[in-house]
Amino acid sequence: QVQLVESGGGLVQAGGSLTLSCLRSGLIFGNYAMGWFRQAPGKEREIVAAISFSGGSSVYADSVKGRFTISRDNAKNTVYLQMNTLKPEDTATYYCARARALGTLPSPSPSEYTYWGQGTQVTVSS
Repeated sequence: QVQLVESGGGLVQAGGSLTLSCLRSGLIFGNYAMGWFRQAPGKEREIVAAISFSGGSSVYADSVKGRFTISRDNAKNTVYLQMNTLKPEDTATYYCARARALGTLPSPSPSEYTYWGQGTQVTVSS
């Protein structure tokens, strides 16, 4: 069983920054891509960013390119999402997720992820 625990969310003013962390525990061995997704009230869950196991490949939603950076430290079993220049439209619950299949390139599709955290709330005030 895999457990994912997000942290680092909170309330921030527009233009501010936050760093989210996702600690993975349980069955931690294996070469899996990881992703960050978000869901705002009344909207579907959407990709924010995803990263391969090696960190050599990543994908971003167009809306966050140039502002957000995904990274990972496999020795610490942790994935990070550095969020800069936050906007009110970034307000959502942010989830981290582990890819369904071994050795995959990072996918923007939620259906390609099988383990999910409980989420952390990010609220950006204008």
